[in-house]
Amino acid sequence: MISYGGNPYRFDPGALCLELLPTGGPGALARYEVLHRPADLVTWAGRSRLPAGLDLTVTEDELTRARALRDALMLLTADRAHGRPLRPRHLDVVNEAAVLPPLAARLAPDGTRVWAPGATGTALLSTVARDAIDLISGPYADRIRECGADDCFLLFVDTSRPGRRRWCSMEHCGNRAKVRAHRARRSTPGIIPGTTAHQALSGKPWPA
Repeated sequence: MISYGGNPYRFDPGALCLELLPTGGPGALARYEVLHRPADLVTWAGRSRLPAGLDLTVTEDELTRARALRDALMLLTADRAHGRPLRPRHLDVVNEAAVLPPLAARLAPDGTRVWAPGATGTALLSTVARDAIDLISGPYADRIRECGADDCFLLFVDTSRPGRRRWCSMEHCGNRAKVRAHRARRSTPGIIPGTTAHQALSGKPWPA
């Protein structure tokens, strides 16, 4: 990931489906769009947690559906993170993608796992959608979090043993919160930026 200041930092959302979310989004988040061409989705897949060696072909229609799935997943997982009801229109997008055949793996002669040839964007989206279904319906459903920074909407699943992860990355938002808290302690007393109280006052609106 790249910070607002142009500095790279590591962000691990903990699930394949959540890795798709930082590629853009609905509403105001559309300005962060990076999936402009089919090749961009191929590039994303190659950088994702999927095993290497995927021979993937993506069409313009599949790219359009990838953006629609990503937007639905973003709003769906945000609702789950905040304990809101899951909206049917978002569920429909995920379920429609998941019902199609996913990416297929096979055994190579040396016993290693490789991808079957002829992978399509449709199969990739099915794999991502099925991963989302497993996440939202599984044991970590209550560990889906939104970054605690009031200006960051990145979503992740907290797989840490104590379950107290607050930030998308300690290198980025976690460090910024520490700096703000330190400055606040040295200035006038009051609500510390980045705390729960500050977020409640700021509202932190999520795109509808």
